[in-house]
Amino acid sequence: MAKVNPIVQFILSVAFSLGAVFLIHLIILDNLGFPKFNDLIGLSYIVNGLLAIAIFVSIYIFRSKLKNQIGFLFMGGSFLKFLFFFILFYPAYKSDGEMSRLEFAAFFVPYVVSLVVETIFTAQILKKWIN
Repeated sequence: MAKVNPIVQFILSVAFSLGAVFLIHLIILDNLGFPKFNDLIGLSYIVNGLLAIAIFVSIYIFRSKLKNQIGFLFMGGSFLKFLFFFILFYPAYKSDGEMSRLEFAAFFVPYVVSLVVETIFTAQILKKWIN
């Protein structure tokens, strides 16, 4: 059986995870009587997924050249995500003077899901270098 490329495996994992959580998120919003597609929720899942992929691919590409700086690359990726949050989402969320829980969840839920998947895959890369 052929070994799956770690980048392909990551892309599939992040897409499946974010897709499943997105559907659950929409079902919860619907069941609670909230609008499903408000608060830039779709854009948030897409942006977090694309940033996670870009960050992991960068870490994977530079894993041998910058093996002692992988943690910094990972943290830089989190900074990049927050930068995108403050540029793309924060102005819309604060346009009415406050950020609601729904707006916060619309960004933070996909952020956490993508961060968990990134952490797991990055830890696998680091584990291979330690052993």
